[in-house]
Amino acid sequence: MTKFAKTFRDLEVYQNALKLAIEIHEFCKTLPQEEKYALADQMRRASRSVCANISESWRKRRYKAAFRAKLSDSETEAAEMQCWLDVSLKLLYMEEEMYIDFDSRYEKVISQIITMIRDAEKWCRL
Repeated sequence: MTKFAKTFRDLEVYQNALKLAIEIHEFCKTLPQEEKYALADQMRRASRSVCANISESWRKRRYKAAFRAKLSDSETEAAEMQCWLDVSLKLLYMEEEMYIDFDSRYEKVISQIITMIRDAEKWCRL
């Protein structure tokens, strides 16, 4: 995240979140039929929202408080995803190895978002 980004697509945190959203989408295809419109829908929405809020925050850089607020929304969606991962693991829909991988990658995204919130002044210079 230290090199200059021209668009939100250049942000490592966005790229990480987008990759996770795609992988979560694919995982949701493996869920049992009774979860296709419940757990799968929640996971798809939350994972996509992480990326969407990062992209929205990028356009709000003129206003530090708005930038931080959208990033905070992204952080909470990533935490929600960790909850859905917990549910998936406990219901035995996901192997522990996959759970650990996804969870650690969401922790990294959360850490990247927190760093951007903390260093908002750096990101909000237009």
